[in-house]
Amino acid sequence: MGSPSVSTHRGLVLWQGLLLVVSILNYWCPPTTAQFAVVLTNAAEGTNVSLHLHNTPPDVSSFVWYRGEGAKPYNKIATFDVNQKTHVRGPAYTGQEEILYDGSLMLTNVTLNDTGNYTVEVYPGGSVREVRFGQLRVYELVKIPILLATNFTSTEEKDVVVFICHTNAVSVQWLFNGMNLQLSERKKLSEDHRSLTIDPIQREDVGYYRCRASNPISYAESWALELQVQHD
Repeated sequence: MGSPSVSTHRGLVLWQGLLLVVSILNYWCPPTTAQFAVVLTNAAEGTNVSLHLHNTPPDVSSFVWYRGEGAKPYNKIATFDVNQKTHVRGPAYTGQEEILYDGSLMLTNVTLNDTGNYTVEVYPGGSVREVRFGQLRVYELVKIPILLATNFTSTEEKDVVVFICHTNAVSVQWLFNGMNLQLSERKKLSEDHRSLTIDPIQREDVGYYRCRASNPISYAESWALELQVQHD
C-alpha cells in the first residue's frame, strides 16, 4: 500500500482581523452586576494592549496601578493625578506602562511574562478608595502544527495508526475530511488531545486527517495527511 501523503493545501487561519489589530486584542466577560471592575484582557505577544475599567466611579481624583493582586507599595507601577494630569512612577514601572486619561493601563510590546493580575486603586470624589484587580493573558500566535503518523503501511483490521500533532497551542481539535472527527471505541485521543490512535484500522478510516491548534487569540491548521488502507 502507499504511505500517507501530505496534501498540497496549507492551512493557516488566524481569527478574522487579528493581523490588522495594532494595539488591542481583548475579550470582555461582563460582571453579573454593574460594579466597578478591571476588564479581563487577552493579547497577542508583541502587541500594545490596554487594561480597561468598567463602571468607573464618578469624579475620580487619581488612579494607581499595581502589578499583582493587591495595592502593595513595592508593586506600584504609577499614579495618575486626574486634576494635575501628572504621572508619578513607582518601583514596578518598567518603561512599557502608561496610565491613560480614562484610568486604563496601557502596556506596549507585551511579552508572555506580562501575563498575570493587575490591581487598580481609585479615589472617587466624596467617598473612600476602591480597589479592584483583573487579569491580562498574553499568548503566542499559533504556529502551523506539524502532523505526523507512526504507521505508514496499514492493513485493515490488523494495524494501528497513531497521529501526533506538534503545536505551541493550548488546545487541539481533529478533522477528518474537513469535518470534526467523531471519536469511537476505535478512535481515541490522548489526555492532552495531541495524539489520535485508531485501533484497528478499517476501510472507513480512509481519508484526510488534520489537526487544528488554537488559543484564545488565534488558530492554525496542519497540512493534511491522507490515510490509505490495504486489504488482505
